Parts: sequence; C-alpha cells; structure tokens
Amino acid sequence: MKRLTLFAGHYGSGKTNLAVNYAVMLKEKGFDVIIADLDIVNPYFRTKDSEDELREKGIELISSKFANSNLDIPSIPQEMYRTVQDKSKFAVMDIGGDDAGAIALGRFAPYIKEEDSYDMVFVVNFYRPLSRNAEEAMQIMREIEAASKLKFTSIVNNSNLGELTSADDVLSTSEEIQKLSELCGLPVKFTSVKESIYNQLNNKTKNLFCLALQNKIF
Repeated sequence: MKRLTLFAGHYGSGKTNLAVNYAVMLKEKGFDVIIADLDIVNPYFRTKDSEDELREKGIELISSKFANSNLDIPSIPQEMYRTVQDKSKFAVMDIGGDDAGAIALGRFAPYIKEEDSYDMVFVVNFYRPLSRNAEEAMQIMREIEAASKLKFTSIVNNSNLGELTSADDVLSTSEEIQKLSELCGLPVKFTSVKESIYNQLNNKTKNLFCLALQNKIF
C-alpha cells in the first residue's frame, strides 16, 4: 500500500467525500492518518465539513483556515508540507477540481516523485457534465496531469445521481469505466457507492467501496 493517496477529478465527481471515507478506512486498518484539503478552488464541498467525525476517529485534518468561511482566499497552509515530509504517517490528499485546482499540487510534485510511494487516483462520475463518457473523462485526466506534474496511477468509478442513485445507475456505468481503463491503461481501483445500495451491488460488482461519511455530497 502506498503512503500517499491523492484523489483528483472533475468538479462534482465526489472526490472530497471519497477522500474522507478512504482516510477513515486507513485508520480502521490501524494506520496513523493525515487528510489534507488541497482544494483551493471550490469553497462549497470541503473536507472540513467532516472535521468533527475525523477528529473523533483520531484522523488529523489539514485545511485552509478560510475553509467554510465567507472568504474564498486561495491559500495553502505551510503545514500542508507535512503530508510529503512526515513519512511516519499515511496521507490522503483531496485535490482541487480539474486542471485549475490541480496546479496547487504541482508544488508538492518533486517531493512526491522523490519518495515514489503514491497512488494518484482519478475519480470519475459519468453522470456529471463534461465527463459523460470515457473519452471526455480521458481529456480531463490529461489536463490534470499536465497541471499537477504527476501521472495518475489508477481510476475510481464514483458515478452517482445524488440521493436518487440506484443500484442500476451504478451498474450501467460498468462498461464505460472499463473503457476508460483500457484507454488510459490504468486499473480500476474500486467502484464507490453509498451505504444504502451497497448490499444490492455487493455480488454484482467487483471491488466495491462503501461511502459512509459526508452524505450531503450525494
């Protein structure tokens, strides 16, 4: 398992919710975990929304002091560098949407490449505009890679329609995520689904990941 896990994707792909749940999973496996909110573009869906739950589970959160305030001032806390410098902890990073948000990751790229223990995950929701199919998603992937100076290593199918999401909605994107995998040559890390439909899909889809926190994002 890589020490650093970076979640990036198109706006509204659900990467923040995924990052929070993934950090919880690592903690439950016994790892010492830091989660960092590197999204300096979108002030609405923030990792900080789950600060209380993360603290209760013993997970440290690093985020901008302006998160969840009326100020949207692009800034990266100095302590964010701990995610790449403190190798005693596992770190999960929530990267800003698209290439604009991924620019912030670029300043950490040299440290990440030097350590070479990271999984950069492309999160796709095929029900979102501009990522309706594998070809569109592939274009977003390449734009993020160019901006962040890092290559993706895996992909996650996080396709959903909010609270209206059914098991069939998830299953209907199976072919598209496989097509994306073939186009980019990367493995599908898992398919993530909310708790309410997890049991309906458990025997129908491989590598399911259950999302429990930050349900407001769906």
